[in-house]
Amino acid sequence: MSGDGGRRLLDRYPRAGRRDAVHRHELLRIRGRSVAWIPPLILLLAIVAVDYQTPRDFRIISWLVLVPGIAAAICGLRGTVVYAVLAPAVYLLADTALPDQYQAGMADFVLAALGGILAMAACAVRVRGERRMVHMRDIADATRRTVLRPLPPGFGGLDHAYVHLAADTDARVGGDFYDIQPGPHGTRVLLGDVQGKGLAAVDVAAALLGTFREAGYHEADLCTVAERLEIRMIRHRARLAALGDPEGDRFATAVLLGFTDDAPDTVDVIVFGHDPPLIVGPRGVRALPPGDTLPLGLAELGLRAGPPPVNRVPLEPGETLLMTTDGVTEARDRHGVFYPLGDEVAGALSADPRAVEPRRLVALVRDGTLRHCGGRLADDTTVFAVRRLR
Repeated sequence: MSGDGGRRLLDRYPRAGRRDAVHRHELLRIRGRSVAWIPPLILLLAIVAVDYQTPRDFRIISWLVLVPGIAAAICGLRGTVVYAVLAPAVYLLADTALPDQYQAGMADFVLAALGGILAMAACAVRVRGERRMVHMRDIADATRRTVLRPLPPGFGGLDHAYVHLAADTDARVGGDFYDIQPGPHGTRVLLGDVQGKGLAAVDVAAALLGTFREAGYHEADLCTVAERLEIRMIRHRARLAALGDPEGDRFATAVLLGFTDDAPDTVDVIVFGHDPPLIVGPRGVRALPPGDTLPLGLAELGLRAGPPPVNRVPLEPGETLLMTTDGVTEARDRHGVFYPLGDEVAGALSADPRAVEPRRLVALVRDGTLRHCGGRLADDTTVFAVRRLR
């Protein structure tokens, strides 16, 4: 989810957004049309013009060898071929127009022709690499849609909005995970953060989301859903240890919510070592207690036996639950100051009561985080806001 303001911020901070090396040619477009052919043409004309204006014993026409090289860097293969042919042809015309004693000769012509051949070869290698990157990006996008599936509007009776920015832009998905699962026992919401980032964390996130989607639908008790998540984390770690994975000791912090039909003015909350959600409403911002449940995968280290405690929290009409991962809470500016999430939300709410809407709230936190850290995301960043539909 992103609006026009979000796109401007992502353009300003490309490391935090969706652009990568594959899309760099978008910068050479005007109104949707490619203008990559213009810089080589300008260079070609400039060389010819300077060569014509300078004294005849000062020749720079051999510099035309640079033209196909520039085209190979920014144009497609077809455009590079055009300039690889055009540069030697222009060289012949410009050189033969002068008296014999001022001509550069065939040696420079061979140089221009050889430069064109090398430029075509370099462009072919570059284009092949970019096509491979596009293919890898499509695979990453398919993985992202599988792990972090799109959520339709009003899914599970909730008004929701979310944004996810992966710190590993090549992976395009990281260790943050979230989902909404409606079922016969109410609607469950999960947001979490796997220790670490990158593709290794994606494996853990996919395992936990698969368990949540099944248990969240079938299990009547939210505690049972929490226990299933803990068991799944332990099983996953055991499998990684059996495979000899050096990163098999990962854990995950998470927030598990339950919205039930029999208590429409409350929400059940279980916090697994994660930052507790903020409740944002017309009366201001309040934080839920952090709870004493350890992260998923570390329950055996705790002193508490049995299922994790469920905190039932009353909700007033119109209140929104705002959940974030540590990409937001641990974002720092150039002075090392953490992003003041609560103060930022409270200030925006006092200025505009409509900021309580999930869509506006997520955009506010996303834009504020990017501005605060200058787009240098140190960790995967997810902002997720939900409230009941009335």
